[in-house]
Amino acid sequence: MLGNNIKRYLDKNGIKYSFVSMKTGIPMNILSPMLNEKREIKAVEYFEICNALGVSLEAFADTQKEEV
Repeated sequence: MLGNNIKRYLDKNGIKYSFVSMKTGIPMNILSPMLNEKREIKAVEYFEICNALGVSLEAFADTQKEEV
């Protein structure tokens, strides 16, 4: 669910996946499977994504899904 929530946020806000890849240093071939729930997001990667997007760590939690 975490990857889907991040992906939904990016799409809703017109943020390109390549931007997230560049800001976090996570290669596209790793980022894409994470966003599509085919690869687990490690804690350090999640921190980097949230930092790059300027959102809190709680932003993509299931309890906050309606606000994403």
